[in-house]
Amino acid sequence: MNIILYSTDCPRCRILKKKLDMAGLEYTINTDVDQMLKMGFQEAPVLGVDNAFMNFTQANAWLRSQI
Repeated sequence: MNIILYSTDCPRCRILKKKLDMAGLEYTINTDVDQMLKMGFQEAPVLGVDNAFMNFTQANAWLRSQI
């Protein structure tokens, strides 16, 4: 599974990072705002899992299912 956290290190970004760590999942963090804008992201964080992208609410629900 390929997991990428697109983050600006905002409070919601830190929450998802903490939950990813608690779930013991391996992931990378992308902080390149220009790339995020080119990908069409309008807000952060975005969690990418195998090329499926989730906003904060969707990512939280997905993480709950992983624990």
